[in-house]
Amino acid sequence: MLLLAMDTATPAVTVALFDADADRVLAAVERVDARRHGELLMPAVDRVLTEAGRGLDEVTGLVAGTGPGPYTGLRVGLVTAAALGAARSLPVYGVCTLDGVAFAAGLDEPFVVATDARRKEVYWAGYADAVTRLEGPAVDKPAEIAERVAGRPVVGAGGALYPDSFPGARPDLPAHASAGALAALAARRLAAGEDLDAPQPLYLRRPDAREPAGYKAVTPPPAEAVARR
Repeated sequence: MLLLAMDTATPAVTVALFDADADRVLAAVERVDARRHGELLMPAVDRVLTEAGRGLDEVTGLVAGTGPGPYTGLRVGLVTAAALGAARSLPVYGVCTLDGVAFAAGLDEPFVVATDARRKEVYWAGYADAVTRLEGPAVDKPAEIAERVAGRPVVGAGGALYPDSFPGARPDLPAHASAGALAALAARRLAAGEDLDAPQPLYLRRPDAREPAGYKAVTPPPAEAVARR
């Protein structure tokens, strides 16, 4: 089983090609740029396939991070995976991005994954170990969950952003999503006969974009005036 994985739910645009039979990443690309997900993703896919010496026709499945994440960035990876899957008649599997970060961390003790949700909030989830999620995903202000997660290591960029609320932050562990970890986790779940998530985005709040306020409405001219022109 050859899995092409991608995630754009965090500032990282990350793509990996994973050989499930050999249990290893054949090639991976990661670029941290929160504003260029759409521009960077497909070139990353091409680069990964080229570095691995494989063609898209050899891929047997796609894995996409489902977030949670900011609306615009998150949907880039999911729409791309869906389009490739439809074009090649391949299955597309969804995996929670926070689960991928947790798997990459590799901890065997209770811990928390927290990523930047903007608006001074974090997306977070609690884990018993690298593969067992106990709570979440959710979105909250760091101060509101500080007591709840106290005493546990905090993995991800959200912990580093709010050290006062997360004194257990682990900057030595992955800050963003990893497509390689996402694919490895998906392969593990598939091998165990587990049902993976549908490739649908985990939107935990409304999009950051807002309809502009105070704009001037323009009333179209009467039909008679248009006819006289």
